[in-house]
Amino acid sequence: MTDNNKPMSALTAALYGALIVYLGGWYLDYWYGNFSLLLFILSAVTCAFWLAERFRFRPAREKAARQLEAGDAARRAELARLGIDKVDGDVAEARDKVLQQPWWLDWTAGLFPVIIVVFVMRSFLFEPFKIPSGSMIPTLQIGDLILVNKFHYGIRLPVINKKIIDNHELQRGDVVVFRYPVDPRMDYIKRVVGLPGDEVSYLNAQLKINGQPAPLTSLGEAYDDESIHYMAQFSEQLGPVEHRIQRRPQIAPFNEMQVSRFPQRELCRYSIEGFVCKVPPGHYFMMGDNRDNSLDSRYWGFVPDENVVGKAFFIWMNFGNLGRIGSFH
Repeated sequence: MTDNNKPMSALTAALYGALIVYLGGWYLDYWYGNFSLLLFILSAVTCAFWLAERFRFRPAREKAARQLEAGDAARRAELARLGIDKVDGDVAEARDKVLQQPWWLDWTAGLFPVIIVVFVMRSFLFEPFKIPSGSMIPTLQIGDLILVNKFHYGIRLPVINKKIIDNHELQRGDVVVFRYPVDPRMDYIKRVVGLPGDEVSYLNAQLKINGQPAPLTSLGEAYDDESIHYMAQFSEQLGPVEHRIQRRPQIAPFNEMQVSRFPQRELCRYSIEGFVCKVPPGHYFMMGDNRDNSLDSRYWGFVPDENVVGKAFFIWMNFGNLGRIGSFH
């Protein structure tokens, strides 16, 4: 290892050590991780190493290899002048060693193309997401691995999530991943129920949008493994989207004590029967399909547009039930 390689090798080892500590603390729940920010930093660091390899380190190795070949050629020419035709030693092996990329460049510059492709795809195209709770049962089950379309609602800059190009507007009935308004470090997934300007009411377990009941068709009862109870299931129509929801067979009174002091709560009225909310401009009202087991806009308020991550549309894997793979509404 040359003197120039030693500090770079130490720097690379330190960077990987910091990465391991960060990921370990994230996994052990010592702190929240921001995968978008992590990918951005990894892209920037590996890009710097890639540029250094392209314009400094590789040209230096190639120059050293040429000097080695030139020295060998001069040595052989001098020996030939002295009448010595048979010369020991093969410069090719030494040249290959000189040109060999050191490990710290293999693990930085060599990974840059892979990391940047993952960063671009995850930031602007599709992002995987795991369903961690039962709030979207029966549409989505715990353990479903889904894909989120990041460009359906417009192109947003990664990390800061600022929209720079508009695309489709959110529609009632869309299943959306968004940053939790109470703690934006966490991602939530719910269904869009109310759009800006809508009046959303949920009184005695009946959902109404602008005074019009969301059409329901009973599908009977089904056993819910999570709650260990039979739940009443329905087909619900929200805009063009027909999907399934579930509720407890008996309507329970609404507990206003569970509602937090969220921004613009004055736009909502609560009672033992439920609530009525006016959705403010630039915000959305989200609810889970598991209506009696979902922590959603009823309790923590409206979702601002800047918190929207993307539209969930496809289950790409469920290791406990491969039959779950496919699109959903």
